[in-house]
Amino acid sequence: MALMGETITQIVIPVAALIGMGFALLQWFLVSMVKVSNDVSPGSNESLLEDEEENVDGHGAVIKCAEIQNAISEGATSFLFTEYKYLGIFMAVFGAIIFIFLGSVKGFSTESEPCTYSKDRFCKPALANAVFSTIAFLLGALTSVLSGFLGMKIATYANARTTLEARKGVGKAFITAFRSGAVMGFLLAASGLLVLYISINLFGIYYGDDWEGLYESITGYGLGGSSMALFGRVGGGIYTKAADVGADLVGKVERNIPEDDPRNPAVIADNVGDNVGDIAGMGSDLFGSYAESSCAALFVASISSFGINHDFSAMSYPLIVSSMGIVVCLLTTLFATDFFEIKTVEQIEPSLKRQLLISTILMTVGIAIVSYIALPTSFTLYNFGAEKSVKNWHLFFCVAIGLWAGLIIGYTTEYYTSNAYSPVQDVADSCRTGAATNVIFGLALGYKSVIIPIFAIAVAIYVSFSLAAIYGIAVSALGMLSTIATGLAIDAYGPISDNAGGIAEMAGMSHKIRERTDALDAAGNTTAAIGKGFAIGSAALVSLALFGAFVSRAGIKTVDVLTPKVFIGLLVGAMLPYWFSAMTMKSVGSAALKMVEEVRRQFNTIPGLMEGRAKPDYATCVKISTDASLKEMIPPGALVMLTPLIAGTFFGVETLAGVLAGSLISGVQVAISASNTGGAWDNAKKYIEAGVSEHARSLGPKGSDCHKAAVIGDTIGDPLKDTSGPSLNILIKLMAVESLVFAPFFAAHGGLLFKWL
Repeated sequence: MALMGETITQIVIPVAALIGMGFALLQWFLVSMVKVSNDVSPGSNESLLEDEEENVDGHGAVIKCAEIQNAISEGATSFLFTEYKYLGIFMAVFGAIIFIFLGSVKGFSTESEPCTYSKDRFCKPALANAVFSTIAFLLGALTSVLSGFLGMKIATYANARTTLEARKGVGKAFITAFRSGAVMGFLLAASGLLVLYISINLFGIYYGDDWEGLYESITGYGLGGSSMALFGRVGGGIYTKAADVGADLVGKVERNIPEDDPRNPAVIADNVGDNVGDIAGMGSDLFGSYAESSCAALFVASISSFGINHDFSAMSYPLIVSSMGIVVCLLTTLFATDFFEIKTVEQIEPSLKRQLLISTILMTVGIAIVSYIALPTSFTLYNFGAEKSVKNWHLFFCVAIGLWAGLIIGYTTEYYTSNAYSPVQDVADSCRTGAATNVIFGLALGYKSVIIPIFAIAVAIYVSFSLAAIYGIAVSALGMLSTIATGLAIDAYGPISDNAGGIAEMAGMSHKIRERTDALDAAGNTTAAIGKGFAIGSAALVSLALFGAFVSRAGIKTVDVLTPKVFIGLLVGAMLPYWFSAMTMKSVGSAALKMVEEVRRQFNTIPGLMEGRAKPDYATCVKISTDASLKEMIPPGALVMLTPLIAGTFFGVETLAGVLAGSLISGVQVAISASNTGGAWDNAKKYIEAGVSEHARSLGPKGSDCHKAAVIGDTIGDPLKDTSGPSLNILIKLMAVESLVFAPFFAAHGGLLFKWL
């Protein structure tokens, strides 16, 4: 037995979640100390800042910042409420589908039946699995929606505060932006853990000793989380990139005005999009990864010796790892906000990178402690029908290798997307000869950036599977996500800094303030790319663990790629990421086309707009982005949600296994390449604009032919890095968890087409 008993486990998990929530509230309180209101009197200390040295009205800037912040917050809230109305309908319909499909496995029988893995024991009826899987799906969906919405509210609350703090220095602005990101990171990690813990205990009241049925129904939690994340990512991505592309093409390329210039009609829609796409979408996305990796590990453990012996502490190992992660991330955050002070622009990016390294080192120690006290010294795990004997230190290595693989992916992503290193500088240099060479260099960089992450994932998979079978892969994915609070903090920091820069430009603040917010934003672009790298890497491990759980639950003995049923599934599955990317990129393109036409129309028809004497019509551009994203997110979402249902029902579990394997293998490559290509193009443009080095100054200034070529590359990269790329990781894991949830139905009634033939 483990050193850590059931009673201690039942206390530790909710206490860790509550500590995370308490820390998030503390960070929010500290951010709220920065005032954004009309209460600041012209003679107060708040207005006696560096702006006044350059004859900028400090009091007027505060009022202007408050107005812009309100406009962005209202636009983002309005969009999300409209999106959630559509998603509410989807939740109801798909919840009914889960209930009908799973309930029909045994004809809605209420009789107990032999367990799937322990035939000598009786488990709860299939109808119970249908009911509780549906409830778990709805809980996961609601938690995902709440995670995204709270993240967006926090980001829109913090963006103007970051702008105002930039007047006091870059260090103050950095702390405000980072603390705001930490609010989102800790709220999401803590709420995801707490809801999952409460669900397990409440479901356990009915299931009792039937842990197999209990944890099978809990997999619906991951499905709910990821299905909301898909629509949030796709819808938000289309919204933000339609506005961004429209604003850049007309404003920067055609009219030669600065980014976020208040004369640009698409500028408010662009800033709203940063919040609904990069904040709400990413929040839901990483919550989905966390929920699925936890559910995959719990399900596999429930059919191993943990579940058979009813060892609650060992069974809850994934949740205890996540609890330790919250404590570790709390300590790590203090290094960014309290222990080290940012004084210069050059210190921003190293400070954010240090967060990754510190959290990884501390978490390695944390995993060793958890593995020692929460697990028996030896136990057996389910391994596709066989039993595998495992030691507790084996699981330590599984979680640790996932954790360190995540760090390698993060640092590799940073190398290929940061303008501090040669790959992005080479892309910037290629702009000398125009947009075509910029595009060629950017694509080559994206393809090359796939190599190291794939090797890191491959090593993690081999070691984890060798040590602890499919459970090893599941906890390895959990290891990569164990520092999710820190990962989300540095990820959310990016869009908050981006918005802060936009507000500084629109409020007419001095050039010095804009330089500081640009420096924060450039570091934020890199951290956003790192966040996407983590999400994609963890999605690969999560979907493989879910794939293994699906194969076990569907009763497939082997997946033989030489059989026609499996091979056609592999081909179709490998094609799906391309089909999905085509749909999302075309959606951004068509929405951006409408945006470009509207921005051009306003510049041509509103007298005095270019001279700054008239105000643009921001509302029309916001409406174009909103309408386009809500309409265009449905077809890609339907493709992902319907594929497993169609493949499993009509072609059977072997073909579906092929589809899942194919989509995993090609989806990871395309996702990493797309995200890094877009990130590199974005930072190549910022490298030229900042003009920090002699090389960068030789390529500039803003408005030069070289800069315009860089803007075109950035515009092409926008849908790659913020719509298609990050949505693909949801595609591969969502199809896997959906297949696992519906596995009992597919095993009983699937393959209709082959039965008829």
